[in-house]
Amino acid sequence: MKLKIGYQELIQGAMAEIETLSLETAQELLIDPNVVFVDIRDVRELEREGMIPNALHAPRGMLEFWVDPESPYYKPIFGDGKRLVLYCASAWRSALATQTLQRMGVPNVCHIEGGFSAWKKAQLPLAEKVSKPHSG
Repeated sequence: MKLKIGYQELIQGAMAEIETLSLETAQELLIDPNVVFVDIRDVRELEREGMIPNALHAPRGMLEFWVDPESPYYKPIFGDGKRLVLYCASAWRSALATQTLQRMGVPNVCHIEGGFSAWKKAQLPLAEKVSKPHSG
């Protein structure tokens, strides 16, 4: 099957339209109270790899619903006017998600170059994702 547009073209198109922060710039924003780091990875990735300290976990599959004030799943943190810094493992999902949020009209949204993998490789600050206790 030949696709009209492959994932690489989608990512390249997104990267041409969005702001990508260097690791250094992103690290400087960790202490900015007007910035929210948004981890869009699957919860299992967070539990296995850790996350950026104080990041909000917003699974990629729910992001648009959490951002839209008209959605029954809306999360007010996305309407606070803070700068949103998205990231995933390799900056592919976050590039597409950042582009989508921009298209939705979300202001001041960007993502991190290289994603969490690059962040971790650069030995920048990490936090553990605390697993929820299993009921039983």
